This record gives sequence, structure tokens and C-alpha cells, in this order.
Amino acid sequence: MRLNATLLGFVKKEFAQALRDPKMRMLLFVAPVMQMTLFGVAISSDVKNVRLTYHPRPNDTVLQHVYERALSSGWFVPAQVTTTDPFEQIKNGEADAVLVPPPEGLTQSIGQGEGSGQLQLLINASNVLRAQSTESYIKSIMAEVLKTDLHLLPTSSAIQFEMRILYNPTSRTAIFMVPGVMSMLICLITILLTSMSISREKETGTFEMLVSAPTKPWELILGKTLPYIILGMSNVPLILGVAVFAFGIPMKGSLLVLFFSAFIFVCTTVAIGTLISILTRTQQQSMMGGFLFLFPAIQLSGLTFPLENMPPLMKAVAYLNPLTYFLEMLRNIMLKGGDWKVIGSHLFVLLLMGTALTVTSFKLFKTNLS
Repeated sequence: MRLNATLLGFVKKEFAQALRDPKMRMLLFVAPVMQMTLFGVAISSDVKNVRLTYHPRPNDTVLQHVYERALSSGWFVPAQVTTTDPFEQIKNGEADAVLVPPPEGLTQSIGQGEGSGQLQLLINASNVLRAQSTESYIKSIMAEVLKTDLHLLPTSSAIQFEMRILYNPTSRTAIFMVPGVMSMLICLITILLTSMSISREKETGTFEMLVSAPTKPWELILGKTLPYIILGMSNVPLILGVAVFAFGIPMKGSLLVLFFSAFIFVCTTVAIGTLISILTRTQQQSMMGGFLFLFPAIQLSGLTFPLENMPPLMKAVAYLNPLTYFLEMLRNIMLKGGDWKVIGSHLFVLLLMGTALTVTSFKLFKTNLS
């Protein structure tokens, strides 16, 4: 069968055009291998490294056994807390779960008679899947303590187990997922649009005209990025309105704090898009560069997979991701009311990231001009 010469010519032309640029070859062949390796190591849906703490009473050996068995199971790690209030420990993100015995202690409570021992478990349910797994783990550990340490049947009612779910009492998946989707949409809009701003001028040949005009480099960069900051912020109330009124996501924190946090995040993502735009020559490269950043950023943000499950190296990479900080802030503001320690520390990191990216973009832009 003879090939169509015209068709063959078009195919050769497209291959040559797509592969002639070394940057495009890197995006097409090297980047997928790196991302598959990254996600194969980093992503796991297993729930582990749950930060657990407890409030012991003197000589409360049963509660101590429960806590020690939880740590030895490999599912839990000790939480580093700065307050004795279990609710504050959950609210400020120091612990994922807290074991709270009765005032006289769990051991003494059990000794008062059948069914008198009561143990309360406080769980942060802003992540529904993690909360459900934590409950299942603690129940299995309680059954092991009853059988091994107290020599009772696992079905015994010597210990009454009470679970209190915080920040998502109905265990709705939407309450966990919607803030993450909000963060992802803002990130998508700002990075993809901004990443093509300067590369569009390069591709159409108008970049030289802009450079030769009597403008300063900072005026040109600000003029190319400010519209996308405004567009990104204009989407915040729209997305927030859908989340609150359509999906019933609670809004317990300050709207002013939320919008200020969103503004810092938008400025940071626009700076990322600007850097991508400066480093690329065509809109196609800019779009692929944007997706090359966005895909791992979304996967490593804690949107779908817990950061605690990742190896230390991957976790360090995840904390270089601005989406990680904004997602945690958004959930904290909407579901917990906004803890000032969490909001302040995360905003500070985003400001550092945005400043570093802006300075880098400005220096590279001046280098390209010269």
C-alpha cells in the first residue's frame, strides 16, 4: 500500500516542528518519566503517621497501654503539642487525634464495674478518609488491649468507646474536597493564563516592539501580570459562593482573612506563571510548562493524598509547593475558624515564595533584554 505523499509530508513537518526545540523534547520525554518516578514513590492512599496524643492520669496503665500499642502499630506517631487543651491541639493542627479518658482515669474507671470505663477519641475530620481510618485503627487497638492486657473478650463492654468528630461531624466528603478544588481552580486559572502572556508576545513578534518602547522592565512585567492578579481575585468570590451556597461548605472564619490569603496566593501563582512565560518562547511551551508544574503541585498538595504518607524527601518537595500552604489555610479558615498561628506562618511562607519568584523573574527578564 503506497503512502499518500502529501500526508507523509505533513506528518514529517509536524514531527520536525514539535521536536526541533530541546525544551519541547524535555517536556515530552523526560518530564513524564520524572513524574511517574516521583508519584510512584510519593503517592500512597494508606493512612499512616497519624499524629496522636493523650491526656494521662496518674497510674492510668490501661490508657498508657492503648497509647503505646497505637505508636507501635506503625499507624500513629506522637504529636508534638504546646497546649493541654485537646480541642486546641486539633484546631491548631498539632494533633490529628486525641485520647481523652474520664477524670478519674481509664484504669480506675474500669475498676468501678462493667461498662464504667469510658474513653473519648477526638478526631480532626476535615480529611474524611483519614478520620475514618483513624477510628478503625483505634478500635482494633482497643480490642487488642482488651484481649491481651485485660484478658477480656473483644466484645466485652468493659470500655465504652466514644468518638467525637470535629469540623466535619457528618463525615461529608464534599467538606474535605471542595476547599481543595477551590485552591486548584485558582491555581489553574492564574498559572495557565499568566504563563502565556509574555510568550504570546514572543511568538507573534510584538515582544521586540514592547522592549523597544520607552518603558522600564518593572513596568512591562507589572503591566503583563497585574490583569491576571485581578482576574484571579475576581474568581475567588465566585468559587467561594458556589462552595458555600451550592455545596453547603461552612464558612466559620473571617472573609477578610480568606480574601487576603487568596490575594497573597494569587500573587505567588502569577509569579510562577510569569517565570514560566519568561523561560519559554512559544505558547505551546508555556502551556506544557504550566501543566508540568501544575500536575505535581496538585498531587503533592494534600488535595487527594495525605502529606504524612510521603517519604521525607517527597514531603520536603511538597512543602516547597505554594498550593500546599493555601489549601491548608483555606481548610483552616473555612472549617476551623482560622487559627492565627497556622494562618500567620503559612502567609509568611507564601510571601517569601512570591518575593523570591518575582525577583528571579525580574532578573531573568533583564538578562533576556541585554
